[in-house]
Amino acid sequence: MSNRLIETLAGAAVIAVAIGFAAYSYSRAGIDTVEGYEIKASFNRIDGLVVGNDVRISGVKVGSVTGQELDPDTYMAVVKMSVRADLSLPMDSSAKVASDGLLGGKFVSIEPGGDIDMIQAGGEIEYTQGSVNLEDLIGQVIYSSTSSSE
Repeated sequence: MSNRLIETLAGAAVIAVAIGFAAYSYSRAGIDTVEGYEIKASFNRIDGLVVGNDVRISGVKVGSVTGQELDPDTYMAVVKMSVRADLSLPMDSSAKVASDGLLGGKFVSIEPGGDIDMIQAGGEIEYTQGSVNLEDLIGQVIYSSTSSSE
């Protein structure tokens, strides 16, 4: 009976430490949404981009992806983003779906332009580049290497 009590207490201690570690990691990860104004951008592909992913400028998180939908007229993916209220983005800014390395997650990278007019809340980034499909690229490399050796 004493062995079972010790095992139960040890198991409870392990679970408590795991819950504490998870809570600490979540609070330090910076995955909360950024409060600010909402903008949107239309992309031809957003493979791997999900609600909650980062919006970055020069690698610094300045916002979060808050929504995705398909435009039924253009069949483009419309991504809604919340950007920090203290940032003003020029009208000629561009956005692209980028990757955190070969196996990393996706994020929206914004490249600020030089226009004097700024995007207002609810505005849209016009210049976009969708995500690159890694499987298609690998297939093209394999196909081009086998067809050139024949």
